[in-house]
Amino acid sequence: MVLAANQRASLEGQHFQVVVIGGGINGVAVARQCARSGKHTLLVEQNDFASGVTSRSTRIIHGGLRYLEHGELGLVRESLHERERLLRERSHLVHPIHFVLLLNEQSQRSAMKIRAGLWLYQRMAGKPPSADVTEMELKRLEQALDAGHRWSFFNYEDAQCEFPERLVAEWLMEAWDAGVTVRNHMEALAVDVAHGRVRGVLLRDQLTGREVRVDAGWVINCSGPWADRVCQRSSIRMAKPMLGGVRGTHILLPRFPGSPNAALYTEAADGRPIFIIPWNDQILVGTTEVADTGDPGKTVPAADEITYLISSVAKLFPKAKISAQSVKHAFAGVRPLPYSPDNRPSAVTRKHILHDHADDAASRMISVIGGKLTTAASLARECARKIGLNAAEPTTVAMGQENALDPLLDEAVLEIARIGSISEDSARGMLEWHGKRAADIARMALVSAELRAPICTHTTHVIAEVVEAYRREYAVTLADVLLRRVPIALGACWSESCSREAALRIGAVLGWNDHAMGANLEAFETERTAFLRPAGRPDVALEAAAD
Repeated sequence: MVLAANQRASLEGQHFQVVVIGGGINGVAVARQCARSGKHTLLVEQNDFASGVTSRSTRIIHGGLRYLEHGELGLVRESLHERERLLRERSHLVHPIHFVLLLNEQSQRSAMKIRAGLWLYQRMAGKPPSADVTEMELKRLEQALDAGHRWSFFNYEDAQCEFPERLVAEWLMEAWDAGVTVRNHMEALAVDVAHGRVRGVLLRDQLTGREVRVDAGWVINCSGPWADRVCQRSSIRMAKPMLGGVRGTHILLPRFPGSPNAALYTEAADGRPIFIIPWNDQILVGTTEVADTGDPGKTVPAADEITYLISSVAKLFPKAKISAQSVKHAFAGVRPLPYSPDNRPSAVTRKHILHDHADDAASRMISVIGGKLTTAASLARECARKIGLNAAEPTTVAMGQENALDPLLDEAVLEIARIGSISEDSARGMLEWHGKRAADIARMALVSAELRAPICTHTTHVIAEVVEAYRREYAVTLADVLLRRVPIALGACWSESCSREAALRIGAVLGWNDHAMGANLEAFETERTAFLRPAGRPDVALEAAAD
């Protein structure tokens, strides 16, 4: 772990009315809401914010069309409502995306059932659909698909957040503005419980190795797939586990001949729904559902999961000659779904559950089970109300977001380019990832040519954005920056040479010596490879599926 220039004040002996454990999208949302409701709040994350399940999602903000199959109308309604709020409030990060629901004559779902579901989905959304996928795109897609099947196409609209890491970074800064004390790379070793009530939390700073104890009025366990482990380490005994972890694996492919421009929602060979989505100049395919009770921090994609996904794509697009060698990267995460041993993973509810530990002799502690990108803000409000705080349902666009700059407007791009004396491409990229804060970053870039320089030759994002990540967005390591705050290292063209070039340019501005440069670079490459795992050697079964 490489310590950034900023030093952190000790937390030893401090009292917090609320301590939130876990800095994924749910934990950050909960901490922000508790602080806005007037509580002195501490947020701790053992690694970096959004580095766990949040970064391993399918990156869509959706109402949950598949949840209709399981009769979860309340969850669909909540998700659609939150989707619309995000589209309004975070238009630079969350944008509409057209989906094509794709079926053939062998599909397990009937066309009539699909039409009924889409009609209900649209009615629940409460707004007419925008323009459908064009006939030209549908024709192009049909020509690329397996000609041995009769295909049916159904259009609908949802939303995509290409970089939920950036959404978390924005909410994190809003949490800090509301008064939250923020610590990443800070592990919660155990919750201190005495006489049936939570008293505090024992923490270890991963950067220094120091252990401290803080007093806590409430503890909110938002650690996702680590939730049961937090309880076990705290000697909180329960009759059964809270979680039934389910691993989800995705693969990344380069764009291939005939690859879709719209997002596809279709069935794999076993009838399970999967997504094939254009993302970050690549094609994102996922996901699997495999029971996983191991260490969530060591979860990796299994060979048969990669085989399953690539063979599904290869059968859809036989003309593209997709094979094992086509897979650029694979990544996996564990969904913290409720413990439900008698149900198939696909049948387990995706609705979040707030587990009150009062019955486990640990009152004033809540564990959050489940949740998803789309509903993080509504989960936070519900959690705040659960501990007695006032958290009314918002009726208007959040304060400060009504004047957000739109990266699609040429006037906004030109203004940011003028402020920072940067190219229009750099200005657009800055707007897309930083919204209304782009103007402040552009002013910083104006200070020197080094700050206006691109981070590497393959990107238009500039060094000033990196400095802002260290200065205000709680980045500590190079991986915090390049994988999450300015996530250019998720791009299709990134390579080890890009890593070296970026480290040299960043280090020159931040004043790293040779030792710091080498340590930052080595730690970054280790973390990136652990996340975006190379596809490895071809699997024989995979090769056969592609033939």
